[in-house]
Amino acid sequence: MKTKDIYLAGGCFWGTEHFFKQIAGVLETEVGFANGHTPNPTYQEVYTDTTGYAETVHVTYNPEVCSLEFLLRMFFKAIDPVSLNKQGHDEGTRYRTGVYYTDPADLPVIEKVFASEQQNWQQPLAVEKLPLENFYTAEEYHQDYLDKNPDGYCHLPLSLFEFARSARES
Repeated sequence: MKTKDIYLAGGCFWGTEHFFKQIAGVLETEVGFANGHTPNPTYQEVYTDTTGYAETVHVTYNPEVCSLEFLLRMFFKAIDPVSLNKQGHDEGTRYRTGVYYTDPADLPVIEKVFASEQQNWQQPLAVEKLPLENFYTAEEYHQDYLDKNPDGYCHLPLSLFEFARSARES
């Protein structure tokens, strides 16, 4: 089976990861830190907002089950795309939103979805759209956090997870 990867920053990575894990065709998720400027950052370092990293979810998916376009449209349902460095109650550059790609061939699809989403807003989208520069996996206790801690903090409503479980590409 051929798989593809995309890196999505949607605010706090606990909820963002849990959201994407619900989508049919998503094979693996891993939380970590993307596009910063210090090597091997820890969560405590990233939390200071001095490392340049965004909390990000590495999503590995089966493009025969869900396309990149579908995943990005789902991503936009889980974020406030015009909020800069803030999602829900979480504020800081580490909570900025972004789409970070590793395959330049994905850029036309990303551009198409961004252009479509922009039609829904008067203000410009505050979502980064950049090549992935670097990604460091977060500490183990952050992986699958909401599976391990079902009552743990999440900025996303529970109804969004149910929506993701039932969403299918048409």
